[in-house]
Amino acid sequence: MTRRLVGVGAMGVVVLLWWLATTGLGSEDRFISPIILPSPAEVVRSFPSLLNDRALLQSIAATLKRVLIGFGLAVAVGVPLGIVAGSWRVVEAAAAPLALFGRNLPVAALIPLTILWFGIDETQKVIFIFIATVPFVFSETVAAVASVPDRYVETAQTLGASSSQIVRKVLVALALPDIYNSLRHLFGLAFGYIMLAELINAQHGLGYLLMTSQRRGMSEHIILILIIIGLLAYGIDRLLFWFQRGLFPHRVIED
Repeated sequence: MTRRLVGVGAMGVVVLLWWLATTGLGSEDRFISPIILPSPAEVVRSFPSLLNDRALLQSIAATLKRVLIGFGLAVAVGVPLGIVAGSWRVVEAAAAPLALFGRNLPVAALIPLTILWFGIDETQKVIFIFIATVPFVFSETVAAVASVPDRYVETAQTLGASSSQIVRKVLVALALPDIYNSLRHLFGLAFGYIMLAELINAQHGLGYLLMTSQRRGMSEHIILILIIIGLLAYGIDRLLFWFQRGLFPHRVIED
């Protein structure tokens, strides 16, 4: 509770400093020009036009759809491969260099490649998210499975468990809370990556709204969209954390 109050207090200080820097009877009286940084009141007043005139809800839905499909594919591929690699060291040794290469590849470099392969439609954005996140999903899953203490595996072997039983009922069962926690944080990474794709080429989406706002000089919409992105990301993370507490009450790390 104390930590949460400190966080709320810090946000309050930021808003106060923002208001002080942008207050004044006219633009010439303000410490920072409204073209550079609009005031909190100006940002709030711009919300109806962003909502009604610029299809905010449609853009939010488009962004979330792209992230959910792309990251869902990364989970569907990366988690099973990570479980296999974490369970058998030979597979891990073979796949580790590819995963390391994927994690260190500049994500922006994937955009021209995916456009070349898939054009500029929705498929390109979904595949971009998939390629950008699947190495992280794989590596985090491998780490979670590999971190299961050997004593549990040895006990299962002593009791006569088969290899498949050890993987399913020991390694996966014990690693699942850590896998879920990693996926929760990686979803935030995917949410950030889609903004890059939408900034460069999109017809809808929050990144598209940011780019068109910049072209039109609508700084109040830019600030408002950034706030909405932050609130969306925080809300999704809290929702996933709530599910985590219900699924794994004995392994939840408070944050």
